[in-house]
Order: sequence, then structure tokens, then C-alpha cells
Amino acid sequence: MQTNLRAPRSPFDRLPRRAAIGVAAAAVCAAMALGGLVSAAQAATPSTTTDVILLVGADESQRVVNWYATAPTPQVVQVALSSKVKKGEFPADALTFDAVVAPNTVNGGYNAHATIAGLEENKKYSYRVGGDGAWSPTYDFGTRNFGASNFDFLFFGDPQIGSSGNLAKDQAGWVDTMNVAVGANPNAELLVSGGDQVETANTEAQWDAFLAPTQLRSVPWVATIGNHDVGGKAYEQHLWTPNTDRGPQYYKTNTATESGGDYWFEYRDTLFIDLNSNAYSTSAAGVDADQAHLAYVRSVVGAHGADADHIVLVYHHSIYSPADHANDADNQKRRLDFPTAFSDLGVDLVLQGHDHSYSRSYEIKNGQKANPDEQPGQDEVFQGPGGVIYVTANSASGSKYYDLTDPIVGSSYGPDPLNPDNHWANSVENQEHVRSYIKVSVHDKQLQVEAIRSGTCAAPNAAVELGKVKWCGPDEGASSALPVGSTIDKVVIHTAK
Repeated sequence: MQTNLRAPRSPFDRLPRRAAIGVAAAAVCAAMALGGLVSAAQAATPSTTTDVILLVGADESQRVVNWYATAPTPQVVQVALSSKVKKGEFPADALTFDAVVAPNTVNGGYNAHATIAGLEENKKYSYRVGGDGAWSPTYDFGTRNFGASNFDFLFFGDPQIGSSGNLAKDQAGWVDTMNVAVGANPNAELLVSGGDQVETANTEAQWDAFLAPTQLRSVPWVATIGNHDVGGKAYEQHLWTPNTDRGPQYYKTNTATESGGDYWFEYRDTLFIDLNSNAYSTSAAGVDADQAHLAYVRSVVGAHGADADHIVLVYHHSIYSPADHANDADNQKRRLDFPTAFSDLGVDLVLQGHDHSYSRSYEIKNGQKANPDEQPGQDEVFQGPGGVIYVTANSASGSKYYDLTDPIVGSSYGPDPLNPDNHWANSVENQEHVRSYIKVSVHDKQLQVEAIRSGTCAAPNAAVELGKVKWCGPDEGASSALPVGSTIDKVVIHTAK
């Protein structure tokens, strides 16, 4: 599939890049080759491709593509400017990127991933995957202005496809949320996961349903591992991540049978760090995983934080949970281990899932409310040094919701003096048993966070349809559900840096 011709260099390859990313991108670019179509006659054993997903790369000039193949033929992703793809035919100068192919340990066949590098800004690209002439359908994605600081990304809590017991209803809610969210925000550049893509780690029918939204082949998914994803290798085989440290200290107990790892990437002026919070007290390395995560964050921030205007952490287990998981033993440990370190490291925003309800914290510094005068639901926050905002996302699919819990008086996670119904850390806590997502708008010295309804009490809403919850709507069902696209909560965070 390769020739000795070198692919044309992107104009952005000549610009100074951050060192670590530059080296990685250069290594991938060196593997690029010009290639035309390969006829089916050349394929000894054509391979069928399924489960294609577009994933985030090491920076805005990269994308990763992941897919499954039925045969161990050489696999590639082929890319061209969309304007050059005519009637499904790719031009002779289309670029091909070799895939890493490995046996699929979950359901047979093979999993493949390839990194597309050297992308140019403000372009529309088409791609397809396969090998030996057996191609997938053609998919499209676009790039935006690499130099601009303003961009939007969307954050989704726990699709957990299969958790309602009705796979079709869970898929319908998930597909509808993606249609609503990306339809309302067509310029969103990343789709960020809160974890728990599926209910059961190695159940491929659930992964197929999770991968059903067409947007997952057009806008890069930023994977996060949840407790329902960790118990098998399907997560790693479906969702390849950049700059990943797969050392045993970042796995829960067993690197051979579980998924894990911590990773980071840079996108425009924002440094994203994603942690496997399933490993917390112990790990496959026999060390305290929380301390290993903090060492990892310190290392990444030390190497790349100075280049970033914003630092965003993502992991699954919400340490300021408002619902069923509020006082879990593992969360109590993370509440002791994480907040001071995150304040010291200049983290701006922490995005979490797991508790299937929405919350937005006050500005938290060193594990305490930073500004005693900050009011519940305040829509503008001026972040001081060390101030961090923690956000928990509700269910994006409607497969499962958890009701808000009452804070325990006298505990370390007791009631808010300004709003005793809420836990002390949280400015806003919300549960309506409707699907939702979170939009984050990144600006120079400012982050805007908005929780938005993507559904109502009507179908598709699996937990409501199946009677898994007893009410639906604001005020524990006392008020009628508000329309799709309406805002649950919105805050402008003026960042300190």
C-alpha cells in the first residue's frame, strides 16, 4: 500500500509546534504515502469493516480512526479533500495512513486504528477505511481555524447503553441526544465522554448501539473510561487514545483483562487530561493509583501547562456527586486525594460522570469553597488562583437516572449553609429524569458551561418509558417538562490565567 513518494507537507508542518506533539506528528507524517485505489481483484481475502469511529488526535491537526475488520489484511485509512472525491471515487493522490491491526480478543476478528496527521485548518475531508480494496462507506469531517482561541465542545454523561434492560430504547435516546446536540451546535469541535459508553464491557451489541449515531464518524469522540467499560478489552479495542500511558499503575487490577490508562492532548489553547478513575486505592502495579494519577497530571502540566490558557481534566467518578454515589467510599478517598493537587496545578474545569444527575460546583480551592459569598446558581464566577469548577453530567441517553440525595448533617460532605438541600460543594444540583448534555465554550480567559435538555418526558426516554423512575419533570415532576434545547444551568467562568 506504500510507495517511496513522500506526501506533500501541510503548511502547518512548517510552523513551530509544541515539542512532544511535533515529534509524534512528524513520526506519523513520515509514514504517509501517496496511493490510489486498490482493486478488489488484488485482495486475497477481502476484509469487511465495521464499528468505525472518529477519535481525537494529539492536537487539532490530527484525528484517529478506529474500526473492526474481519480479516488480517493490511488496513489503512484513506483521506482526501472532499472536493476531490467524485461519486464516491477517491483521487489518485489521496493519502493513506497505515493502521495498527491486532486480533480482537472480545469477539474474534481484528481491531484497527490509524492516525491521520498533517491536517490543514478550515478544510473538509473525506475518509474511508479498509484494505485490499474492500472499503467502508465514505465519511466526512471538517477542521476549523487552528489559530483562534474560541471553540465549543460538547460533554456527554453516561450513555451506558443497555442499562435500562432495553437496548433499542437506550440506543434511540442516545441517537436522539446526538442529533439534538450536534444539530444545535454544528460548529462543535469535540464530543467529550463522561465514561460508561456501555452497560457491560465486552457486550458487542451494546457497543454497536453506542456507535449508531452518525456524528461519531464526523466529530472526534474524546473517550473516557467508566466503571462499566473497565471490565474487558472492548473499550481499548474500540477507542484508541493519543499520548496514552498504559502502565499498570493506571489499571484497576489486571492489564491483560481490563482496559485502562491515562492520556492527554492539546486542542487549540486548551490542555485536556483524561484519567482512569476506576483505579484509585490500589492498581495493577500494587501502588496507590490516585497518587499515580496525580504524578501523571503533574508531569503533563509541567511539560505542557505553560502553553495552555485552560486546563481541563476529565474522568468518570464525580467527587462532588449530588446523587446515589455522593458518599461512596471511593469518592470519599478521591475527595481527600484530588482537590488540593488540582488547585495547585492550575486546573480550571473538571468534567465527570457516574452519578447520572447534574451538578455544578462552587469555585473550589484546596477542597473548600473558595469564596464564601458565591451564591447558589450564580451565573458568573471570577476564578481566583487555585479555584476549580467541578461539573457532573446527567444521562445523555435516558437509560438510567439517579435521584438527588440529601446531604448528611455533620458529615464532611454535608449541606450547603446557603441552600441546605444541596451538598456544600455544589452551587447547582438538578435531576428531572430527562436527557441532557453540556456545552462548553472556550474563550480567551473565559469558559462558559451550559447544561441543556436534549429530551423531555416523552419517548425516547428509556428509564421513564419502562417505569424505572416514578416521576419526570422539574421540581420532582411537579412542573411540566421544559422543551428540548432549553437551559438547565449556565455559568460564565472568568479564569485566573
